[in-house]
Amino acid sequence: MTAEVMETCLDPVLSRLVTSLKEAESLSGEQDLGFLQSLLESKELNALVNVHSKIAKVGKDDRVAPLLSSSMQVAVEVLEQLAPRCHISPLCKEVFHLLQTPHLQSLLFAHDSIAKKDFYPHLPDIPVEVDEDEETIKIVQLVKNNEPLGATIKTDDETGKIVIARIMRGGAADRSGLIHAGDEVIEVNGINVEGKTPGDVLHILENSEGTITFKIVPSDGKGGQRESKVRVRAHFDYDPLSDPYIPCKEAGQAFERGDILHIVSQDDAFWWQARKEGDRNARAGLIPSRNLQERRIIHERKLVENSNESKTENDDFDREMIATYEEVAKLYPRPGVYRPIILIGAPGVGRNELKRRLAARDPEKYRTPVPYTTRPIRTGEVPGREYIFIPRDKMETDIQAGKFIEHGEYKGHLYGTSAESVRSIVNAGCVCILSPHYQAIKALRTPQLKPFIIHVKPPSFDQLKESREAARARSTFDETNSRGFTDEELEDMIKSAERIDFLYRHFFDDEILNDDLVKAFEMLVQLAQKSECEPLWAPATWVQ
Repeated sequence: MTAEVMETCLDPVLSRLVTSLKEAESLSGEQDLGFLQSLLESKELNALVNVHSKIAKVGKDDRVAPLLSSSMQVAVEVLEQLAPRCHISPLCKEVFHLLQTPHLQSLLFAHDSIAKKDFYPHLPDIPVEVDEDEETIKIVQLVKNNEPLGATIKTDDETGKIVIARIMRGGAADRSGLIHAGDEVIEVNGINVEGKTPGDVLHILENSEGTITFKIVPSDGKGGQRESKVRVRAHFDYDPLSDPYIPCKEAGQAFERGDILHIVSQDDAFWWQARKEGDRNARAGLIPSRNLQERRIIHERKLVENSNESKTENDDFDREMIATYEEVAKLYPRPGVYRPIILIGAPGVGRNELKRRLAARDPEKYRTPVPYTTRPIRTGEVPGREYIFIPRDKMETDIQAGKFIEHGEYKGHLYGTSAESVRSIVNAGCVCILSPHYQAIKALRTPQLKPFIIHVKPPSFDQLKESREAARARSTFDETNSRGFTDEELEDMIKSAERIDFLYRHFFDDEILNDDLVKAFEMLVQLAQKSECEPLWAPATWVQ
């Protein structure tokens, strides 16, 4: 080995010392420095200095860097060396088998992947050839995983070009921040999309794996709107897979009646973006807008308007009554202020009995307002206990003035419940219980009262008949209450309940199936406690 080659193997500090000694030797002419030079050039001293330097660095640099990124290859080479010796040395045989165990090989593979930083997505080089005469073009690359890209496309009505119709909130395209609604798509993975339909482009995307490269012309306006905070309660079921008009079935959001939806975008007049409440990290999906769903409902009703039943039902509806979505917010209970409990149901279904039992359970807490009437007082009645008796002209005047939340006429006499009597119970810190006619719902469901409305429903005809006969229930359609319900009255009760549910179910907070009075009352007690103690979704106008 020559001196020049030897010097390159020396420790840098020792190498500088050797150079200085040579210079000093040439100047002084002394030969005694040769021993010191040979010492500094010795392998032993250089090895010791090297070890010292490495130990001195320990603790100064906390970052641990891999020494090599080919441990798997080293292991293969070691196995090749060990293979001929396995029959001679038990130790070689043990090491040979140890290096082939799946756990150790996985460890070495993981080590090499981390050392090479092989865990990042591999993006190909971005093509740079762009014609100078073209508009500003942006190259966007997205890695396609198992999830959809979260964007829909359409053909521009004016230009006929393929453009990004919408970006789904929370999807891959939205998270990238690189694609916006209105961007014009020129190429997908090098395939020119000019003259192609959105279906053609979707076919290209579906058959693409790994990285997808878009060549796009950015739109003038970038979709940087904040996510909406609107929550709505859905009043119909929706399945995007069975909707022939949705722009992209895979981008749809299914839901059921009663679900709370977080509307994250209402930019599109026909298709909103929403996710179910609580799915914070979920990708938003397409749902029909309120306007689109109202049109659908009106169209469906027109298709069946020739049936007598549908004609009758349509008479009760106007556009305001079409139930699609209702904006809601959490209504939190307030100490000493209780929401009135309103029991809605068909005549004879048992709501008055449930009301009576709840009031008897805690008379100081649950109270019912005393109704007004214009009929004469009967023997044994006490004014202000069963009824508040009032002249007809006075009651008619108060009805015209809006002082009654419900009223009606029966056998020539007026009956009703005054709004003031309900307010007085609420202001006294008690729970007001009402069982009005279902037509009073709109008058009662106000921001001032904030009622908790329960629909008391009958079971099927056989169960209804069996339960009423077992309880020896007396017909409410007979003033003397001297007989049971007839089959015709039970059938009318079921039909009335179905009609109430059809017309007003979007107003109900919950429902009770009264197939067993004891169980139904237990359910009522649970719902009453729920309305008093839990924050519940209510119309947004009630929450200020």
